Amino acid sequence: MRIYLALLTAILFFGCAKDSGIEKNINAVPITVEILRFDKVFGTAHLNDLPDLKRSYPIFFPKQFHDTIWEMKMNDSLTQQLYVEVMKKYWSERKLKADLEGLFKHIKYYFSNFKTPNVVTANSDVDYRNKIFIADNMLVISLDNYLGSDHFFYEGIPSYVVENMKESQIISDVASIYSQMYVPKIQSRTFLAQMIYYGRILYLKDLWLPNASDEIKIGYSQEKLKWIQENETEIWRNFVENEYLYSTNPKLVSRFIDPAPFSKFYLEIDNDSPGMVGRFIGWQIVKSYMDKNNVGLDKLLTISEEEIFKKSKYKPKK
Repeated sequence: MRIYLALLTAILFFGCAKDSGIEKNINAVPITVEILRFDKVFGTAHLNDLPDLKRSYPIFFPKQFHDTIWEMKMNDSLTQQLYVEVMKKYWSERKLKADLEGLFKHIKYYFSNFKTPNVVTANSDVDYRNKIFIADNMLVISLDNYLGSDHFFYEGIPSYVVENMKESQIISDVASIYSQMYVPKIQSRTFLAQMIYYGRILYLKDLWLPNASDEIKIGYSQEKLKWIQENETEIWRNFVENEYLYSTNPKLVSRFIDPAPFSKFYLEIDNDSPGMVGRFIGWQIVKSYMDKNNVGLDKLLTISEEEIFKKSKYKPKK
């Protein structure tokens, strides 16, 4: 028993030492982020500022729209109120800048071809389906989608969506967008492939956001994460017994992969379950693969989903 404890202590010590060394190297990566506050500029602009705005921020002014559209928007009371609420929450971009620099240092460390984007913040009239997007080398973050889960602007939006409309979720959402650039497209139409696709995305977030909680990375509350951890065995058994793994039925994606208020097992547990349980299972499969195989990140991102699954020897935690 003493030998076992000594070995375990040694493994944990050297593992922590290795991680500490990696983080030291990552912190030394030269990354500087500058944030352009289009939300501030537009919120305080006057009609005679419009020509300069269009020249400086052409991405926000599609040519097919007449200037009268932007004039109406400048004078719109809801737009003005949205600006006020965003300024209350995000007058300073200091924290966002630090968080983005930390994330980009990690991405650059693992992917040397990464180029630091031009970061622009904006308001999108609470377009929560497009909170963040990348255009060319510009990263656009709509701050009005991160005012806090209890904000009055979000009344009427489904609760499972609103619970992630908070400041702590910004950096996780940015990581999700960039991970999709490095994770290969799904090579087959099976449910298993879908799960592992999102498992690879979440594994990259493990590497890029070492200080973030699992709740933040996957977008669960503590209660939802606890539920899925306690029911992982039952979820896996359900998938296997119903022969879902190699099924190409597209309905499985909406039932278990897509964001939703709950997953659809068509059982009594449905209302207690979180959505996206397939993503969580895929995450555990990928972590099991990386734990049990002496391979690098390049291997994880090039082999097939089937090979990842077979070599993961995944078994749910009991």
